[in-house]
This record gives sequence, C-alpha cells and structure tokens, in this order.
Amino acid sequence: MRRNIPVIRLRTDLGDVVARDGIVLCFFMRRSHKEVAPAIWRALQTYRSAIPPQALSWYVSDDGDFPPLDDKSWEHIRWQMLERPWGIGCLVELAESPSEAAGYHFTYDGRQLDADLYRHDEDATSAVAFTFPTEYLLEHGPAHFRALALELARDLPFTFGYASLAFVSPGGLWYSARRELLPLLSRYLGMDLYRLGETSRIIGTRARGAYWLTFLGQPLLGQLGGIESLRKKLPFLDVSFQPLEGDRLLIALTEWPEAIDTEKKFYPAQYRELALLLEPFFCEERTGWFSLDKEPLRRWMRRLCQ
Repeated sequence: MRRNIPVIRLRTDLGDVVARDGIVLCFFMRRSHKEVAPAIWRALQTYRSAIPPQALSWYVSDDGDFPPLDDKSWEHIRWQMLERPWGIGCLVELAESPSEAAGYHFTYDGRQLDADLYRHDEDATSAVAFTFPTEYLLEHGPAHFRALALELARDLPFTFGYASLAFVSPGGLWYSARRELLPLLSRYLGMDLYRLGETSRIIGTRARGAYWLTFLGQPLLGQLGGIESLRKKLPFLDVSFQPLEGDRLLIALTEWPEAIDTEKKFYPAQYRELALLLEPFFCEERTGWFSLDKEPLRRWMRRLCQ
C-alpha cells in the first residue's frame, strides 16, 4: 500500500528534516488534567510498548531544553503527570530526535479547566497526540494499528479523536518549509497538518474533520443522531462502526488510510460524506497558521466537503 502513501521529507536549507510522512493519532477531552492524567500515563506506557525500544529518546525539560530520556527523567515525567501539586496544567513532549521531525513523538497538553485562566473558556480541552512513521503501518498492517489505536483510546474520555496520514512535524517545525508544504496540502487531501496546542485550546466538544479513523464521543455522537443514524447516512461497504464503552464510537472509513491524491483523481466518497455530516460541528481556529489570514486554514479544514 506504499503506492497510495507519498514519501515526504521536507528539509531546511541546512538539510534538517522539518516534516515527513507518517500517522498521527489525536484525542481531545473536555476534562481537566487531574481527571485524565492516570489514563494518559497508561496510554503512554502502551505506546512505549508498541514502538521500538529507544524510539522515544529525548524530552522537553521544564526549562525548554531537550535532554536525553533516562530512568531518572522518566521518573520525573511520571511525577510531573501524576503527582505534581502545583500549576494549571501539564505539558509533556517526548521525541525520537531532539532536532528533526522523526517518526515517533508524544505530546500531552493537560489543562486545569477550573483554573482562572480557563474558567470562562468553554472551548479548552486536554489533548494528547501520538505519531508513527509510515513504515510502522506498512510493517504491522492496518488491523494492528487499528487495534493499537483502540487500546490507546480505551480509557480516554474523548469527545473527538482521529488517526490519519499526516505531515509529522512536532511543534510546527513545518513552518520553516511552508512554501514547499502548501502545495502538498492542496494535493493530498487525506493528509493531516496538526498543531495540538492550538487546536486543543479551541475545539471544545466539536470536531476537526473526517479521518481514516474517526473517534466520536459525547455530546458530539448524540448531536450526529447516534450510531444507527450514522450507519444509515454512511452506507458504504468499506465503512465499519465499532461501538466503544462510555457511549463512544470508532468509524473506520477504509481499510488503509488514503492520502487522497488529487492528481490521481481517487476520492473515496465516504470521506466527503462524513466531512459533510461533521461540518456543522467543525471548530474554528483562532489563528491562521499558514498566514496572518485565517481564511486559508478555514478552507483547508473543509477541503473534503467540496
């Protein structure tokens, strides 16, 4: 299936990789850090067990440096996530490389929603993202990846989540190569560009788009009419529905993720149909990302609705 997934390496003038092809798995939870931290910690251990040893070798320290991960730093991260008594949230970033966009990366942005900073912000969430190189999917296959995504999601009280082919670029490293990136965004409609911190601040209980694996929680699932209503509205042979505990749902649109290459004119109709169902519930980003103008980002988020 590599023929359907482009090989992408965007580099700076110095040759550093700032974006590459891969898979991103994100979950957004309208819960405070203290409520979700134990489940996030368990999901992180599941992620570590599934990926190669030493795939996560670096972390962002409290002072912004990128020291190597060792037993002592892992214990600090555990304390930071589960025991630290102060602060209005928790930010954890773990990476395969300290300087480039590599395949494996973990980001958790936990917020204390009852703190003064967020008390009147009905749109803020806690959120987590796991990334994988495309090679992981090709080696293990889509059934394995889907099972892993379900295991990672099992204890998370998400309102929305997704897994998608993506331009893997932690921390927005892609911005230094945006002139090369923007044409690729227009060509590959099934590839995601994510910035977890910005989206988690504004998504609330809404959606961000239609994806290969789309996770729906409450109240969004109820607003869409529930599982049986979605079955009737998405009557495609390739689409599968998996109810999850806690009145949640996983919709898998295709067996393998689709890059949706406009040059090949291959456009699975179920992606568009789910996007149209979700469009009334799309969040609106507060910044432009691509430019000072928010409109290009708004159009890109609705790229599958055309």
